[in-house]
Amino acid sequence: MIKKTIFNLFLTISLVTTIYAKDADSFDVYEWMSTLKGEWKLSPADEQLDTYSYTHPAVFPIVGTNTTGMAFKSIGYDSTIQEDLLPNTTKQMVTMYHCKDMECEQLKATHYCVKQNQPEFIANFKESTKNKIVFDCDMTTELCQSDEDHVHKIIHEISNDGKHLKSSYLSWKNKKQKKNSSIYHFDKK
Repeated sequence: MIKKTIFNLFLTISLVTTIYAKDADSFDVYEWMSTLKGEWKLSPADEQLDTYSYTHPAVFPIVGTNTTGMAFKSIGYDSTIQEDLLPNTTKQMVTMYHCKDMECEQLKATHYCVKQNQPEFIANFKESTKNKIVFDCDMTTELCQSDEDHVHKIIHEISNDGKHLKSSYLSWKNKKQKKNSSIYHFDKK
């Protein structure tokens, strides 16, 4: 009797796990990205952990103020999410997130960078979760395969309460990750 009960419990857990455990897909990641919509301010200096990016002369004056440091909005009849990083500064950059094709089997991002290049990204469904959205450089593009200095990975990590955002723009040069990538901490305005 005990063996049968344990077996039935194991079978039930296995079925539930199989039904609910799946990799994220483009619709999941796009929905998670839509939770970022709105304006974000740069967190105070003592909350800019694991980064030096906030010390840049164009960025430091807005750290800890109510000035917008990042903004997400939906454009194109909700077909694209526009990220505006460090608006109204000399380090302003924009990233556009949208479906790669008509079937939306993959999400794509194009980052318009102060490095004067435009790396293209593909959503990483295996690493992305509701609280961590990951985009990897699209290795089918010339820039992502090159030795040129470029952003190679974008990671947005949002707190459980949705009020804190850590955004990482991991740069590569000569096909290796650079030590001094841009990482910013934001709080919802």
